[in-house]
Amino acid sequence: LAFCRGRIVRVPKGPLIRVVGTEVEIPCSVSDYDGPSEQNFDWEFSRETDFVRIVSTWDSTFTSEEYQKRVGRGDIKLRRSSNDAVELVIGNIQPTDQGRYKCSTPSTDATVQGNYDAEVQVKVISDGLSVTGSKSRSSSSLRLSEGDSFRLRCSATTTSPEHTHLHVTWQIKSGSTWRDILSLTHEGKFQPGPGYEERYRNGDIRLDTGANDTYRLSVSQASSVDAGAYRCLVSEWVRGVDGSWQKIQEKSVEIASVSIQRTDVVISTSNVSVTERDSLDLMCNITTDRSGIFQAEVMWYFSASPDDVLSDAQLLLSMDRDSVVSDSTLISLSHVDRNSYRLLVRDVDVEDSGYYFCEAAIWVPLHNGSWHKVVERTSAPVSVVVTALEPDYEVFLNASKIPKFSDDPTELNCRITNAQDTEANIRFTVSWYYRQRLRSDDVVTEELLATMDADWTLLPGDRSRERIQNGEIIFSKKSADTFNLRIQWTSESDRGDYFCVISAWSRHRNNSWVKSKDVTSASVNIFWATQDYTLTVEAVKLKPFFVAGHTFEMTCKVSSKNIKTPRYSVLITAEKPLTDQSNPNGTTRIISLNQDSVVRLEDWTDQTRVDGVVLEKVQENEFRYRMYQTQISDAGLYRCVVTAWSPGGGGMWREAVNGLSNPIQIDFQTSG
Repeated sequence: LAFCRGRIVRVPKGPLIRVVGTEVEIPCSVSDYDGPSEQNFDWEFSRETDFVRIVSTWDSTFTSEEYQKRVGRGDIKLRRSSNDAVELVIGNIQPTDQGRYKCSTPSTDATVQGNYDAEVQVKVISDGLSVTGSKSRSSSSLRLSEGDSFRLRCSATTTSPEHTHLHVTWQIKSGSTWRDILSLTHEGKFQPGPGYEERYRNGDIRLDTGANDTYRLSVSQASSVDAGAYRCLVSEWVRGVDGSWQKIQEKSVEIASVSIQRTDVVISTSNVSVTERDSLDLMCNITTDRSGIFQAEVMWYFSASPDDVLSDAQLLLSMDRDSVVSDSTLISLSHVDRNSYRLLVRDVDVEDSGYYFCEAAIWVPLHNGSWHKVVERTSAPVSVVVTALEPDYEVFLNASKIPKFSDDPTELNCRITNAQDTEANIRFTVSWYYRQRLRSDDVVTEELLATMDADWTLLPGDRSRERIQNGEIIFSKKSADTFNLRIQWTSESDRGDYFCVISAWSRHRNNSWVKSKDVTSASVNIFWATQDYTLTVEAVKLKPFFVAGHTFEMTCKVSSKNIKTPRYSVLITAEKPLTDQSNPNGTTRIISLNQDSVVRLEDWTDQTRVDGVVLEKVQENEFRYRMYQTQISDAGLYRCVVTAWSPGGGGMWREAVNGLSNPIQIDFQTSG
């Protein structure tokens, strides 16, 4: 197979119909060529048979004398659109420019093949397009209120000898550029501009045709975006031989300047601070220059956050356009004057703190007697802070019982003093705290022992939870102004600083209680010095000489230090000579007396002398031991083993220290 390939030069299919006085652009392109990518072009013109040279991209001497002035002034020029395409631009085309235009490309090909030029017929027709606006001076400047409707009108006609179509576009300029609002195209279709699609679908933007070739723009529900200059832009189109549409000219006329007075809704007061039980007074003002009949619908909203949308906010009160107010006990809404609406909240509570919004809608009457809402606006939020009525009081903490030893009780009283403004809607609770006192500079945070909520329910802290459950720590309310903390048995780990916090609670309208104030007491230090326990036991033999068969008698006197209310238990032991085979260990436990004065025989096994040994308490710190009918086998060293006990928690006894007396010897060999 062999393929034929060659240069192709293209121009639009003619005839090209153009309007006198307009700028004409005739494109020309080349493809399928050899040589450099950037191609050159020559343009020539013929009214009948001979072609006259107009302009060239590569030869400055190409232009004939007939066109030199127009080319020199720039009325005729070439505009390159790419390496292989240019446009012949003729400004202000005249009837004498009607004829055939030929575009040629000098050959850069290795072989001559294809077409190197192309012609197009241009037909110049008279200007028959007329675009006019309203001659009324009042319609050239419109001052409207937000939500109003307005209409603008322009006329467009053509007397073109060709079969042309008009394309009408309404435009607005609010800055430096014109923007399309709505068009009726040359194909008879309505086309909304960018951003106007929804308003066109809703019927708020319309374009209607009328008698005398008029085109009317109707705008409903005008807003601030509709302010600006308006013009009517009309272009004339003709269908080419290839069926495509070509715009042959365009004209515009400015119709009106429209200003929109914005309707604002503002709350006249900025941030507000009121005291609990007072009244909150807010004013909602509607700013509008509307002079005709209108009625307002007003709604007040409350929200905890300024960023909440109205759907999430709480509707407080509303007034419809007939001034009918929704029902409320503590809130009222009144119409003060034409554009002002007052919200009054009586007996405010702390829970009324938040953000208040005012929403207003303007309604105007229609010709059929119904009402139409033209605008709706919401005010910026106003912050309202309701300050609680704080009762005035002081807190005093004292220790009614201070421990001197471990296991002593501790009792603290937290008392409310100099209380003022403590009405029936005020309730007091207490929180107890402990803080360990360190000798270094280390910071120790306080530990919560227990607290009360608003209904006086006790909530234990982690430190004291188990001891509270065991009854070792007791919290109580002695009177209306006094709270009590009692540690039944104080341990060394309880030493430190104690303080209390009295909280005042206020009762709100919904009978809930909200904390309004905390007052902290000075701290009370619980401390006692700890010293080592000491115990001394002295044994004394009452009869220095005796013989077998007589009674042996000795006393033990006990003295102690740093032991709280001690009691003593006593054990009598005997160390027998190593020759005594009855007790190979050497020491025998004979008899004991515990701290409750209960006597017990220990290792005394002589059945013939069951009542032969006696141990008794002579005084609080003196004990006497007797052994009747002594025998040779009783020889040995006798001692008192004493244990000191102090009272512990829960009525129990706690072992404090042990002591051993000096030995008392029974030796029959040396007895007289």
